Amino acid sequence: MATHRFCDGVRRRDFLQVGAIAGGLSLASYLKMAHAGEVAPSAKAKAGILIYLTGGPSHLDTFDLKPDAPAEYRGEFNPIETNVPGIRIGEHLPQMARCADKYAVLRGVSHTLAAHELGRMYMNTGNRPLPSLTYPGYGSVVSMEMESAPDLPKAVSIPNSIHPAGYLGIAHSPLATGATPTFGRPFQVRGTALGRGLTVTDVERRQQLLSDLDTTFRGVDNDSEVLNGLDRFSEQAHNIISSSNARQAFDVSQENPAVAKRFGENGFGQSCLLAVRLIESGVRFVTVGIGGWDTHQDNFSKLKTDLLPQLDTGVAALFSTLAERGLLESTSVMVTGEFGRTPKINARGGRDHWPRAMFVLLGGGGMKGGQVIGASDDKGMGPASQAITPDNVAASFYKSLGIDHHKEYHTNIGRPVMIVRNGHVIPELFS
Repeated sequence: MATHRFCDGVRRRDFLQVGAIAGGLSLASYLKMAHAGEVAPSAKAKAGILIYLTGGPSHLDTFDLKPDAPAEYRGEFNPIETNVPGIRIGEHLPQMARCADKYAVLRGVSHTLAAHELGRMYMNTGNRPLPSLTYPGYGSVVSMEMESAPDLPKAVSIPNSIHPAGYLGIAHSPLATGATPTFGRPFQVRGTALGRGLTVTDVERRQQLLSDLDTTFRGVDNDSEVLNGLDRFSEQAHNIISSSNARQAFDVSQENPAVAKRFGENGFGQSCLLAVRLIESGVRFVTVGIGGWDTHQDNFSKLKTDLLPQLDTGVAALFSTLAERGLLESTSVMVTGEFGRTPKINARGGRDHWPRAMFVLLGGGGMKGGQVIGASDDKGMGPASQAITPDNVAASFYKSLGIDHHKEYHTNIGRPVMIVRNGHVIPELFS
């Protein structure tokens, strides 16, 4: 199981693995706990994608450059024009520049939590973290609120879960792939693929055996809710394992090679392609993570040679392919990390943690692209005027999905909790 250590020594462990999920949770067990939800009939979007930049990307070197600031702030990169007059972004994002009409750039997004784990919790939930309560991430709320096809999971994380389901319980944790796809090669997810010579006929035979056993022991405990539920969830696990739809959705090697190459031949790009395929197949929410953004040293080299080319190619292809397939209006997309980076460059050529100013991209799902909302000051140190909070970002993202962010859930001890307590919808996104 992959483990990542940030600069502050905190280890980010994967919450779930796919199929036979780590810790012994099988696909059937996962599905057994993964039902519930209500359809949001007013939803503009029917699905969502979160691109999470683990470690905290530099706003000043990507989507909020300050070319007129002193050299120790502005850095090495220059802004370039986009396909939207008046909007400029970093020179190492040329493909994102060519599709800037498809997303909105939020600048001056601000909070005060400079630790990775706390910032991640805030940006993935829209709620300032509390020691007594773990709020659910976006994918878990969507899993709670939306129905999906019986042969597909509601939420998927590539490669690993970014945030737990919190008080909603593991029933609504995304199913993690545990790996990223490789360009041009079949990608099989444990629990959706038939390995070791197992055939669909074998699965059918085992399913019939379970049915016979169930009939035999039906009278043992007719009042047991757990036993009554086993049939339903075992059947759903069987549906996924035997479903060609599920296997095809996860297998990026079946994509048109010209389309697949557009996303880049790296793991992140192919993960973005997988996200599009899963949404197209009926999965309700997909999270794609890419780490490495904790650039305390060699910030510019790491961004220029590695991180930005991957981000530029993968996310631009995601927006463009969703649009070409008629899915962008029905799919809400967010790109974010846990915070920005310090405006002033440190002695190691890097930038440190800086939650007072960061960027977020939002597009699709009826949100108006081709605009910049908010602003940071002349050195990128904080909001130029009113801050955009993570709460407001979350409220807006949920609105695009037709989910009322004021809706109350209840914890396992009956405590009522709003999805997002303090957020307000950003009006410019929907004007």
